[in-house]
Amino acid sequence: MEKMVHTIAEREKGDRIDKAISSLNADWSRTQVQQWIKDGDVLVNGKPVKTNYKCAEHDVIEISIPEPEELDAIPEKMDLEIYYEDGDVLVVNKPKGMVVHPAPGHLTGTLVNGLMYHCKDLSGINGVLRPGIVHRIDKDTSGLLMVAKNDMAHESLVNQLVENSVTRKYKAIVHGSIPHDYGTVDAPLGRDPKDRQSMTVVDNGKHAVTHFHVLERLGHFTFIECQLETGRTHQIRVHMKYIGYPLAGDPKYGPKKTLDIGGQALHAGILGFKHPRTGEYLEFEAPLPGYFDNLLEDLRKNG
Repeated sequence: MEKMVHTIAEREKGDRIDKAISSLNADWSRTQVQQWIKDGDVLVNGKPVKTNYKCAEHDVIEISIPEPEELDAIPEKMDLEIYYEDGDVLVVNKPKGMVVHPAPGHLTGTLVNGLMYHCKDLSGINGVLRPGIVHRIDKDTSGLLMVAKNDMAHESLVNQLVENSVTRKYKAIVHGSIPHDYGTVDAPLGRDPKDRQSMTVVDNGKHAVTHFHVLERLGHFTFIECQLETGRTHQIRVHMKYIGYPLAGDPKYGPKKTLDIGGQALHAGILGFKHPRTGEYLEFEAPLPGYFDNLLEDLRKNG
């Protein structure tokens, strides 16, 4: 493991530790440095600090630069539906039923496996099992994802997500007939204390806002479009359940008697963001998958 020692100069006094370190090497992104700090690879005057530590003049910073880990996930040839690609970013339409990234004990068949075969250059900020992955959608949710091909692009796209400036619109079918045409759910989300594998609305949860409008009423179901203002885990699924209109087919948050469609009827159809290098706004739209179109037709006939 390579080590580096740096003494804080007067001009760096008051800078956050992650900013001070990332400025030492053009190849070190701030997000990467923050992970080093969290992992205890950065000491200030011999002691670990938090990422928001403000530097003082003459502080001695000792950085233990981790060896790059070898990627354990295996590249696999897949028929990926690529909507856009250049040297910095890639947009892919993930099918329903595909997991986004590998997990220990489950290293094959994921979107990451296919991306690794498709292109060798993916950002390394998220580590060995999630290269290039900036945001996720659930296994049984279909739709568009942006993927970073280098750390600069990764950091830019993550910052856009944090600033809530990425356009993310989803189509969904929910149980019940929503009487009003437009609505907003503003309710904080966190782990369900009764089931750590699920999310729920909790007082001390993370800020979460979902806007929705009705596209079509289908008897006992409603076809809606949701726009995310924030991007919390299972946000649309939990928010729609919270207001009494759970997603059709949802095995976790839906009613016991729901549609047997192999998971929630949810499609990430529109994705827009500023290109990390040029600043140009790009927006993409993926049509509804076949199963979703067929379900709409069935509900129009029988709903």
